[in-house]
Amino acid sequence: MNDSVIPNVQFPNRDAPHRAGDVAAFWLDRPVLVTGCTGFLGSWLTIALVETGAAVVGLIRDEVPFSHLRRSGYQDRIAVVRGDVTDYGLVERALNEYEIDTVFHLAAQTIVTIANRAPFATFETNVKGTWTVLEAARRSPKIARVVVASSDKAYGVHEELPYTENAPLLGCHPYDVSKACTDLIARAYVATYGLPVAVTRCANLYGGGDLNWNRIVPGTMRSVIRGERPIVRSDGTPLRDYLYVQDAVRAYMTLAEHVDVPEVKGAAFNFGMDAPQSVLEMVRAIISVSDHPTLEPVVLADAPHEIQAQYLDSSKAHRVLGWAARYSLEQGLRETLAWYREFLKQ
Repeated sequence: MNDSVIPNVQFPNRDAPHRAGDVAAFWLDRPVLVTGCTGFLGSWLTIALVETGAAVVGLIRDEVPFSHLRRSGYQDRIAVVRGDVTDYGLVERALNEYEIDTVFHLAAQTIVTIANRAPFATFETNVKGTWTVLEAARRSPKIARVVVASSDKAYGVHEELPYTENAPLLGCHPYDVSKACTDLIARAYVATYGLPVAVTRCANLYGGGDLNWNRIVPGTMRSVIRGERPIVRSDGTPLRDYLYVQDAVRAYMTLAEHVDVPEVKGAAFNFGMDAPQSVLEMVRAIISVSDHPTLEPVVLADAPHEIQAQYLDSSKAHRVLGWAARYSLEQGLRETLAWYREFLKQ
């Protein structure tokens, strides 16, 4: 297809010496491919990589005019490859012609309700897209590290919580299964071919740029900004762990920086706050930082298939990677609210 033609862009020398432990020096001039770069997390990760001096290439299927990457102006500061993550020839050409050193594979259909309604498209993107990227990476001589996005949803339902990385992947619905497949395929490429891959399993991410208004944080943010009572579809008791997107960005970059460590290559890592909140607690935390602190949520108690409790143990990431969340829930929610205020003024 015509829109998949890649210009011959020359990037600076990524092999220039850098100081150990200096994050900016590690990423300076390093050619990085981000699939899903216009998504919620992908936008913030791409911006952070550009800010640290990486030579970023973004794979974009659909133009998303309201994505944070586009609105921030950073989409104009990366090389863009247009096409689908399941197009093997496109992905292989991108890796080779841009001499990609590092891949962040985030491209996925991430909305659970859409996955239930359209499982074929979800499996096509989330599962086939993963083996397409990894097979192309396996055949590229320049690849030094690949970080693949799985999810805490891959664990499915367990009686014993919090999830540790040793818990089996028991996802049984389309989105959960697609992420379990992503996770297993990624680690199969390490075990079989020695590909330098590591896997992230993040808690529920929140922050500016998430425009899925059915999610609890964006929907509640929009309601409180408008002075309306937030809607809680469940009975408010389900427990989840929430992680601010900036902490997730640092998790991804930290993991990539350590993929060559034996304890990291081929491993999966949980990233979360290790402080589960009920849905009602999360809604009330958002209300408390808003201009309408006396609002009371409307609890519908109409979410019959909601999993009651899902939350992570991130101690492995603390111990092996030295990573820990830096933002408190209040700090993250205040920054997020400021982003949505600005966005909704348009």
